[in-house]
Amino acid sequence: MTKPLLHIISHTDLDGVAAAALAWRANKDTGRMIRVSLTGYGEVDALILETLRAGEEPLVLDLFCQRQETVDEIDSLWEDGRAPFLFDHHKSTFERYGNRKWAVIDTNYCGALVYWNWLMGHGTPEMRAQAAALEPVVRVANDRDLWLGQMPESRLWQGLVTLCGQWGVLLRLVENPSAELTPTERAGAEDFVARQEARFAAAKESVLRTGDELSFLGDGILEFGDVSDFCGLVLDRDPNPPQVAAVAAKRFNGDWAVSLRSRDGFAGRVLALLKDGKKVRGGGHGDASAVYFPRNYTPLQMRDSILAAIRVERERSEAPSVTLGDLFKGLGQ
Repeated sequence: MTKPLLHIISHTDLDGVAAAALAWRANKDTGRMIRVSLTGYGEVDALILETLRAGEEPLVLDLFCQRQETVDEIDSLWEDGRAPFLFDHHKSTFERYGNRKWAVIDTNYCGALVYWNWLMGHGTPEMRAQAAALEPVVRVANDRDLWLGQMPESRLWQGLVTLCGQWGVLLRLVENPSAELTPTERAGAEDFVARQEARFAAAKESVLRTGDELSFLGDGILEFGDVSDFCGLVLDRDPNPPQVAAVAAKRFNGDWAVSLRSRDGFAGRVLALLKDGKKVRGGGHGDASAVYFPRNYTPLQMRDSILAAIRVERERSEAPSVTLGDLFKGLGQ
């Protein structure tokens, strides 16, 4: 039985916004109320469970649960025979949960294109017709999220998300699903990308690189919205990428927020070693996490803390008895 309220839960980047716009358009004429949440990995578990427990229907795009307990509860609540409700593409998700009947996971495409492909095969004729209007935007998001570099427009669209915010771009796609940028949008995005390239060039000169373990960038060079793109360049375009890319930023309250990026879930494991629930906090998911240090930490102290955690994680399989304190002894020498 179709639930009276559909809760679209999607990510905040271009892929997530395109997926949310696609989902809204495909389902807007199904006779249900629609709620939309654009969120991150720290909130997705609670939103999914809140929706299921309320007897409503979730539609989760470009995100996956971060706790095993959430997956277990979904398994117990899910009714056999219903259509899947979660569409994702991340490799770590596929490796852990690729056999769930309520999830469609395809690492070959971005989250929006995973859902688009499913709609084309399983949606009603009306849903497919509505989704067709957003195919060009979904293809742009796929080019950007998979770093294909085949569509110059994809960089401009990602810049638009930073400039206008995820909700601004979602509203734009709801009102106008065209992938063609207006003259104003193009001019603003091109100016942003040009300024961003200058920041990236300066950032590359200031990165503290430690072997194949860590690339660490301090505060004052990148702006909000730059981090994911810059770390993507470091991890995916460097001929010898580090395991973790980290970018520090001083927050308004004086403490530090350090964004950690990786591949294959490594950043999340590093975060788990660093946070103590008191002075050092953090959250996120396997490949995109954030750790918060007190204001009295220096950039080098944060760099050394992250580096020590990386070394512990790397040594775990071979020397399980190695501690964080053991590895700190070798730093700074």
